[in-house]
Amino acid sequence: MNKLFNRDLLWIIPAALGLAVPLSIISPGSFLASWIAFSLILLIGLLSLTAAWRWAGGGRSLAFMLVLALLLRLATGAALYLFLPTHGNDNPEDKAGYVFTDSYRRDGQAWELAQSDHPVWTAFSKEFYTDQYGGLLALCAWVYRYLSPAAHRPLLVVALAAFTATFGVPFFWKGAQKTGGDQVAIPAAWIFALYPESILQGSAQMREPFLITFIAMAFWGFIGWHASGRRKTLLWLAGGLAGMLLFSPAIALLTLIVLAGWLWFRKEQHRISWQALLLAAVVFLAGLFLLSWGLTRQASPISRSPLGVAAEWFRQAVKWDVYQLERGSGWVQKLFTEMGTPARLFFVTGYGMAQPVLPAIFIAPTTIVWRTLGILRALGWYLLAPLLIYGVYAAWKTPRQRERSLWIWLGVVAWSWILVSALRAGGDQWDNPRYRVILLVWQALFAGYGWACWREQHDGWLPRLLAVEGVFLVFFTAWYAGRYYQIFSPLPFWGMLGWIAVLSGLILSAGWLHDRWKLHKKPRA
Repeated sequence: MNKLFNRDLLWIIPAALGLAVPLSIISPGSFLASWIAFSLILLIGLLSLTAAWRWAGGGRSLAFMLVLALLLRLATGAALYLFLPTHGNDNPEDKAGYVFTDSYRRDGQAWELAQSDHPVWTAFSKEFYTDQYGGLLALCAWVYRYLSPAAHRPLLVVALAAFTATFGVPFFWKGAQKTGGDQVAIPAAWIFALYPESILQGSAQMREPFLITFIAMAFWGFIGWHASGRRKTLLWLAGGLAGMLLFSPAIALLTLIVLAGWLWFRKEQHRISWQALLLAAVVFLAGLFLLSWGLTRQASPISRSPLGVAAEWFRQAVKWDVYQLERGSGWVQKLFTEMGTPARLFFVTGYGMAQPVLPAIFIAPTTIVWRTLGILRALGWYLLAPLLIYGVYAAWKTPRQRERSLWIWLGVVAWSWILVSALRAGGDQWDNPRYRVILLVWQALFAGYGWACWREQHDGWLPRLLAVEGVFLVFFTAWYAGRYYQIFSPLPFWGMLGWIAVLSGLILSAGWLHDRWKLHKKPRA
């Protein structure tokens, strides 16, 4: 072990010192102070990733995955920091090199806290409004106070987010391997590591990369315990849940629900220890009260119970997002006048599920940086969504009852969260995908299972789903082109939806009839 560690240091130290140079050059303040701070984060990060890689036993495939995942996040963060001020929009966030308004405000407050005489833990008080629960604000303030007290260097937090996001890959790899073998783990891990929205979140000062990794840690802790009964793996579950409680108690509660469903649908005669039950109860109660406390930081509580506060906050948030969507778009206002209130909710949900809308990103006028970001994010979602849909079919066709129940449960989790994200963020093309990607662990696992099933069966349903998506993209591209450039008169919106529905129905019906015909012609044994 010592020989391996010494051998790793031979490349880790030069790599850390070398990668710190370009990050230090583009950061403000003294180059030497920047280089020392970045070198320290990079050194600790590379040591942690190398240890996790060896522990996971993924070999060259996992090593290549980790290197690519880390470099893409670091490079994206540095490129956005450099080019947004000159090639972005004319607003304070872009001029400062921030992709997200949330990260711009929170990072500014973190720097103020770091420069003040207040202890870092005051980030959890109601005085600081930019972080609902205070965990990320406290972390950013700690980094600035102790690693960069003389200058505000936002890329330090970007580097920390990039390493944290990449650190979750080995845990997810091991959990996926235990769940579905290499045939599921390999495609699922590639999705987990390289999904564009995850790369973007991991290259910014956002809480999503931390939450995704905490879920991956909890996933492995649960799977390791469930597969072998070793209680030591529960430490990873506890650590992941503790991290979620600091950054988003709602996600900790949701993770407990997902894992409880996993146990239920597997229906295995596996004795659950009192320690595990105690841990779940403590996390559930703590998460519920922290969630209620975090929500009441932003508004006066209407209900006294934690569940009542959460339910009322969600209802008001959906109502506000629908209003914002209607106010921000003239064509949405026109469509809303043509439909009743229930139909509006369905429209907002469907529109949110389509975000980021790929045709709109290609057609709508914007800067080169934002167009590139939008295309990559939309491509990632439009490639993942068919796999998630096909996964439902694959799960339903799974022959063994326990396995079928588990995969159907994971499909329900993945799609329920996609719907909740669409409702919570309406048609917003930034908040919606950001909420959606938090549960990337379950989405990537389910999509990986769908891909593995299709590779094994090579049936026609995945290509048919892609054809339906192609119809959607062609019609909406033409519609957006007509709206923005008046090259030709676009179809009426409802007429366009009708054509999409008819052609999609023909594709799917013809496919089903073709499969029935082939089955009928197949000679019986």
